[in-house]
Amino acid sequence: MKVVIIGGVAGGATAAARLRRLDEKAEIVVLERGGYVSYANCGLPYYIGGTIKERAKLLLQTPESFRRRFNVDVRVHNEATEILPAQRMVRVRRLADGSEYTEPYDKLIYAPGAKAIYPPFAAKDARIFTLRTVEDTFAIDDFIAEKAPESALVVGGGFIGIEAAENLVGRGIRVTLVQLEDQVMLPFDYDMACILHAKLREKGVDLRLSSKVTSLKGAAEGVVAEIEGKGSVCADLALLAVGVAPETDLAARAGLSLGIRGAVLVDGHMRTSDPDIYAVGDAVQVKNSVTGRDALVPLAGPANKQGRIAADNIAGKPSLYRGAQASSVLKLFDLTAACTGLTERAARETGYAAESALLFSPDHATYYPGAKNMTLKVVFDRADGKILGAQAVGFGGTDKRIDVLAAAVRAGMTAQDLTELDLCYAPPYSSAKDPVNMAGYVIGNILDGTVRQHTWRDVEKLSADRDALFLDVQTRGEYEAAHLAGAVNIPVDELRGRMGELDKTKTIYVNCYSGLRSYIACRMLSANGFCCSNLAGGIRFYKVVAEGGAYDGVPRLLCGMKNE
Repeated sequence: MKVVIIGGVAGGATAAARLRRLDEKAEIVVLERGGYVSYANCGLPYYIGGTIKERAKLLLQTPESFRRRFNVDVRVHNEATEILPAQRMVRVRRLADGSEYTEPYDKLIYAPGAKAIYPPFAAKDARIFTLRTVEDTFAIDDFIAEKAPESALVVGGGFIGIEAAENLVGRGIRVTLVQLEDQVMLPFDYDMACILHAKLREKGVDLRLSSKVTSLKGAAEGVVAEIEGKGSVCADLALLAVGVAPETDLAARAGLSLGIRGAVLVDGHMRTSDPDIYAVGDAVQVKNSVTGRDALVPLAGPANKQGRIAADNIAGKPSLYRGAQASSVLKLFDLTAACTGLTERAARETGYAAESALLFSPDHATYYPGAKNMTLKVVFDRADGKILGAQAVGFGGTDKRIDVLAAAVRAGMTAQDLTELDLCYAPPYSSAKDPVNMAGYVIGNILDGTVRQHTWRDVEKLSADRDALFLDVQTRGEYEAAHLAGAVNIPVDELRGRMGELDKTKTIYVNCYSGLRSYIACRMLSANGFCCSNLAGGIRFYKVVAEGGAYDGVPRLLCGMKNE
């Protein structure tokens, strides 16, 4: 059997190696248009920043090492130009000299990946870059080394844009980041993204949200971007990071069935509409494993899994891909941001009766030195308590909690299941009640009515309600530092003796710094006949949204010595 693989990065390289492990006699040919195979695509920004110092470290395999270990014929600088399904052949161009040849196959794996979008508003210029391939990375690094730019413009606030901004700052370059939407990192809800906004600004990044670039071109001293209604930005170089598109021109011309944004349609075995052609990676349409809906998930983890599954099926080992939930993690300076499954926004748009629980939890026991808090948001379905997704931003242990919650989402677990998870505990690593367990408890309290909650989005509307009373149960010092306009301050430890100061005819909206003491206060008040609600995430989270976002209502309602 002869298998030809178009594309030699994540999905293609994985498929080649897996196929060889299953079939020692198969003839395997990998056609790669670029000059590198099996490279660490996700590590490219960190080479630009200098964290990864050697170019060779980016290359997991070379054509020579693939040949030695796996007996795979890897041909770099060989571009597949046409798939001929009727003849079961691929037409190939050798980029070195332009000569062409045809390569026959018994089975074909189509794994070209996705291409960086070069938007129509951007001119072609030696100072305007994309970051998708090893060649892109080396070009940017060479430019920085030779030209010593002082400023850079990054267009786009997704994974590549954020990572590029951080690493350019690490090279001592002043960065402006322009984002079309009102937040960076769309896999996160707006409020959680506000933490990232604050960190970017703290590190000196000029963050321009809700800004549409209408023109980007070279200028005498560098590049200039025109922003609709907001003037222009000049810089020494520009990096376009506005997303990727499935690279499926060959598939379309071969008559393969296509789906969302031209992605290749595959079944659960990664087989296309042609039974002899499989497709994997960023070029294929898959199912969202939470909703069951069609989706594009251009991430390395799914691509590697799909490559393995395609190889299994070609080798006669039945294997099924059951979809992706887009679990991902991002380093932003000293922060870690991770997410899995659905955001609260996406869950509601899908039709779930979705709500979220917000926790501000230490990553390990507070009495052990070095504990730092993380913000954890867990999205659930009010109908049955099922966990739909989660997001976390913090320091140590952030990815660990999202990995646990990713497994919970995949397994269809409920809030009650989270409380019963038997997770590792020792003071340097966690608490006896891990933040994941605590999320289950908080959700359980919401579902059974033990506590009512309101969010930062509700505060402005509630402030206009004459039958509402804001109660702040922080210490006096905390209250003076930051509080909601009009809030009455009664520290939680004084509340039992001062309930007579409160009006039982009003609904009392309680807050503290993080949401824990205000929950305790709500229990006290409820037991004494008051109607009350707890501010999810506390004044701390409200303040994060005020300082990290563009929500007009928050700053007007946030008072205190540090905010006036």
